[in-house]
Amino acid sequence: MKLVAEGRTDQGLVRLNNEDNYCLDADGGVLVVADGMGGHASGEVASKMAVDVIQRFLSETVGADERIIGAYREEYSKITNTIGSAIRLANMAIYEAAQKNPSWRGMGTTLSAVVLDKGRLSIGHVGDSRVYLVRAGDIMQITDDHTLVREQVKRDMMTQEEADTSEMKHVLTRALGAASEVMVDLDELTVTDGDALVLCTDGLSGMVSDDDILSVVLSCDDPAAACGRLIDMANGNGGRDNCTVIVAYLHKSGWFSSLFSFLKWFRR
Repeated sequence: MKLVAEGRTDQGLVRLNNEDNYCLDADGGVLVVADGMGGHASGEVASKMAVDVIQRFLSETVGADERIIGAYREEYSKITNTIGSAIRLANMAIYEAAQKNPSWRGMGTTLSAVVLDKGRLSIGHVGDSRVYLVRAGDIMQITDDHTLVREQVKRDMMTQEEADTSEMKHVLTRALGAASEVMVDLDELTVTDGDALVLCTDGLSGMVSDDDILSVVLSCDDPAAACGRLIDMANGNGGRDNCTVIVAYLHKSGWFSSLFSFLKWFRR
């Protein structure tokens, strides 16, 4: 299985700086988005630290003798457990850095990371940055938002419609750096030829509907163009937050990647 992927991040129209970061290693099958928080540039420090720690840990560990940090969950593969370890390590790094530097106190970040290995997708997630799967003309959010309103919806204390318009919808219940330990959501699934992935921060999902995200992904064969259109839509709807998105198309054989590269060159 091959990834044809691109990513883009944008400051938006309201924020004074961009606290988002992302990592895209299509050859290694690694995609990560992170949305920092804390203000005074410390959110940017947290998200960059998370992305760097995870990228380095995965590059050194996947395919080798996996190092596991925290509990090993037997229901998941070694790669999925390795993603969990990488995220826990990033959490420790951010938390310890904030304790040592008063100007970084309170910094943190959300994070969603995936690793594609052959036909299996491993997912690790903390916060409200999202991973979507596009398949057979439909879109499905495959991560669960760690927010106050989402918890209330799951407990039938609030309807989804009320959650969508709530002033509290961005209040997080989980983030990297908030404490010395963090609970990481893990998942894995089988992907197939023709699937697509969208990883994004809430600067996209909070400004552009799932249906509109789906429409863009289905109407583009170029992930860079899809990212650009999605960023433009978020800004066109107000651009109230930093916006980061990775779009990845999955294909079974290497011929598509070669054809895609040729077409991309030809269009210049």
